[in-house]
Amino acid sequence: MIATFLIAIIIAYLILIGSLAFGFDKVDEFQLRDLKSKTKFSIIIPFRNEAENLSSLLGSIVKLNYPKDLFEVLLVDDESEDNSIVVINKTLDAKSNKTTFARTDNIKIIQNKRISNSPKKDAITSAIHIASNEWIITTDADCVLPKYWLDVYDEFIQTKQPNCIVAPVTYYGKTSFFNRFQTLDFLSLQGAAIGGFGLNLPFLCNGANFAYRKSVFTKENGFDDNSDIASGDDIFLLEKFKKINAKKVNYLKNQKAIVHTTPVLTLSQLVQQRLRWASKTSRNPNWFSKLVGLVVLLANLICIAILPLLVFDFISNRIAIALLVIKFAIDFLLLFKTTRFFKQETLLLSYVFSCFLYPFFSVYIVLISVFKSYEWKGRTFKK
Repeated sequence: MIATFLIAIIIAYLILIGSLAFGFDKVDEFQLRDLKSKTKFSIIIPFRNEAENLSSLLGSIVKLNYPKDLFEVLLVDDESEDNSIVVINKTLDAKSNKTTFARTDNIKIIQNKRISNSPKKDAITSAIHIASNEWIITTDADCVLPKYWLDVYDEFIQTKQPNCIVAPVTYYGKTSFFNRFQTLDFLSLQGAAIGGFGLNLPFLCNGANFAYRKSVFTKENGFDDNSDIASGDDIFLLEKFKKINAKKVNYLKNQKAIVHTTPVLTLSQLVQQRLRWASKTSRNPNWFSKLVGLVVLLANLICIAILPLLVFDFISNRIAIALLVIKFAIDFLLLFKTTRFFKQETLLLSYVFSCFLYPFFSVYIVLISVFKSYEWKGRTFKK
């Protein structure tokens, strides 16, 4: 009976992840056609205590290939307690000495207006109220933007006429095992996100590379129905845009659109980050998201339970090995497709060790997220 249940769960997991891998390939890579730039963008970047990262972000903004008169940058200060604003001003002043950039370019610093339990949603809303352009793109202060980022968005908008665009994000940084583990975990989510779009069941996105029409955001009252949840400035908007017109919610699969961000530095920070991500899961109305979460949790629980089940002779060695091989093999398939798209195939050298650690880490996060609040940027948030 126990063996039958375990086999059924792993088969369900195999079908689920296999379907996402199939969906990954169904999303065609968007091809650039060198169209004349037309779309005007308002880039919104909330920040709090990001002095270490802002210089790199601003450097990448200055290098954007897109015409300067077609975009503005709104940096939203969320009560920073460090010298973030000093760093911004010094960086822009230094860049203005170069002929390719003027200090008067359309980069503004505004203050966040807190009205809810979610500082980031408030920051985005504060910026949207004064944004000059129809297309909003959000990213994070610890990101680095690719040179042709806006060019790819512009051509995608001209070609597809969407209302909402989800785009790729990955980690970069030192090649320690801790960073590789985080990146593989993160890329598994990216692969699942792309696969969901390929199955016409989008359920994941990332606010570090997310775009939508200001008019639709305003008409649908933005974050009004989920402002009590600190996290989720991305997935709740995704669900709103899907309800309006799911066909106009698209994934931008192009390597020139990949935004890079940094992994966290310590295990404690990683736990807090994953708790923040988990905090929005229970409130996500997407049934497919809940199904994926449940099947993944059960499959990871099985990986943890296999050893004691073997010790007490509830399952045979052959069944135990088969279950693990099936799970790790289908995980590898999706990760292989994802790392190949992101050109990070070397990360797979750490897959074997990571795949044995991940079930324990994943289940731990799920269990403590039920009871525990999380800390982020010096603030504590309840679930």
